[in-house]
Amino acid sequence: MKTREAEIAVGLFLIMGFAALSMLAFKVSNISDNSNSGTYEISARFDNIGGLKVRSPVKMGGVLIGRVTNIVLDNETFSPIVTLTIFNKYNNLPSESSASILTAGLLGEQYLSLSPGGDDEILENGDEIEDTQSALIMEELIGQFLFSGQSDDI
Repeated sequence: MKTREAEIAVGLFLIMGFAALSMLAFKVSNISDNSNSGTYEISARFDNIGGLKVRSPVKMGGVLIGRVTNIVLDNETFSPIVTLTIFNKYNNLPSESSASILTAGLLGEQYLSLSPGGDDEILENGDEIEDTQSALIMEELIGQFLFSGQSDDI
């Protein structure tokens, strides 16, 4: 009888361990069950998005205000269009706001940062942010630095 109780206790312990690992995996991957409730969408057009990905954070002043939900390439201008889902809690963003693609740390993930504008009009569902700043590509900067020194020697 004691062996049976020990086996049941070990089984319950393993089940709780798997449940805890599953919850941790969902938390780390930023998957939430209320992804579309209480949000609105805006878009922004960039020249280069670098390593920005779907589900990347959208921040304002370091505070998470939304997520990147879609990235497509415009067939006419060949520029990437990024769709942002912003939480309804932040539904008073000025229409002159600007969007920049930044990197968290030196080699960290890229995220989209919004800076508020000074206009009284607010961004609504389906609006587009006009003022954008593309991602800073480290390889391009290093290449420019290396090759800028060679032109002086010739």
